[in-house]
Amino acid sequence: MEMRMLRWTQGLTRLDRVRNDDVRAMFGVAPIVAKMREARLRWYGHVLRSDDNSVAKSAMNITVEGRRPRGRPKTRWLDRIEEDMRLLKLTDEDAFNRGKWRNHTRNADPCSWEHG
Repeated sequence: MEMRMLRWTQGLTRLDRVRNDDVRAMFGVAPIVAKMREARLRWYGHVLRSDDNSVAKSAMNITVEGRRPRGRPKTRWLDRIEEDMRLLKLTDEDAFNRGKWRNHTRNADPCSWEHG
């Protein structure tokens, strides 16, 4: 839906054969994957900074007993967070420095800038 609106605004169709990355660059819009990473890391930083007895932190640290079904394991939320943090070269300790955390996790996207 997003790409359709960006293409419509620019007056482009798929027949014009312009790549999606080029259309996003015209408007300065970050890819959806980057926005999802930003949201995940923002929530993870919030949970790390919360009290040890908060519901979110206790749910994050819970271990579930039992076995998973055969086959490839599903990617868990914390696995994705570890991958995101490795990509951005962040550590758990960085979350306690809010300025650094915000600068490293936020995308250079006008939609993520604060107004006011």
